Amino acid sequence: MFAISHLLSKEKKKKTTTLVWRLPVHRQPFLLSLPMRYFLEIAYDGTRFHGWQVQPNALSVQEVLDDCLSKVLRQPINSTGSGRTDTGVHASQQFVHFDVEQELEPEQAVYRINRLLPADIVAKNLYLVTDEAHARFDAFERTYHYHIILAKDPFKRYYATYLPRSVDVGKMNEAAAVLLRYEDFTTFSKVKGDTKHYRCNMYEAVWQQQGDELVFTIRANRFLRGMVRLVVGTLLDVGRRKLSVADFERIIASQDRSKASGAAPSEGLYLAQVLYPEHIFKTSPKTNPL
Repeated sequence: MFAISHLLSKEKKKKTTTLVWRLPVHRQPFLLSLPMRYFLEIAYDGTRFHGWQVQPNALSVQEVLDDCLSKVLRQPINSTGSGRTDTGVHASQQFVHFDVEQELEPEQAVYRINRLLPADIVAKNLYLVTDEAHARFDAFERTYHYHIILAKDPFKRYYATYLPRSVDVGKMNEAAAVLLRYEDFTTFSKVKGDTKHYRCNMYEAVWQQQGDELVFTIRANRFLRGMVRLVVGTLLDVGRRKLSVADFERIIASQDRSKASGAAPSEGLYLAQVLYPEHIFKTSPKTNPL
């Protein structure tokens, strides 16, 4: 329908007519509020958690984080992590993505999130990303560290694995170098895993010793569930001279899960770094995690 208003021009002293189009109330235009996607960088002490992923009758990092985000942002939040850590495993860097209906001011949001999070989880940075960015599928490189102490330390009992006897670090590094020659790591996968394939591009696998502490660094585009702890457990058997370097290579080549040694304890393992392509970040380069 049209509404006609009559306006008197003061300069020309004549009557003018202005036509204004008005839609009926039930046909008024409205703007859709599209959700915005954010990456949240976090770190956590995994000691009291039954891993990252939400599960029934057990406390997980994801459950606590989602509950916090839902309260702070005042809407239901279901986050997606870059990967799943097992019970007792830590993360010095983990990324999650979530969608929210309003734009967030990163520093203020991180402050509010940390006020509500427990002491063993910390929010570090918040990044606005493209709508299609995915914390798990867009990650192109992940790094894990495994910490071992050779001297008993009561303050590190939940954060490193204690070995009462020394191991041959040289032999362990010879065996670790073999990993870079393979792509199929079926041997180091869990039997009940849900993965579609067992191929990983391995970029680095090395042991370093600093005094009474050993740190194993392993870097790849992806890891199978439970893979790092199985690799570490088998490498430690090389260091104890229960396996030779040749034995270790035969175990990988066999693609037989039963050939691997037992998994190393969870407390020594840390998800240390996750990398993403720069183009998915809408934030300025100064705040880009790369």
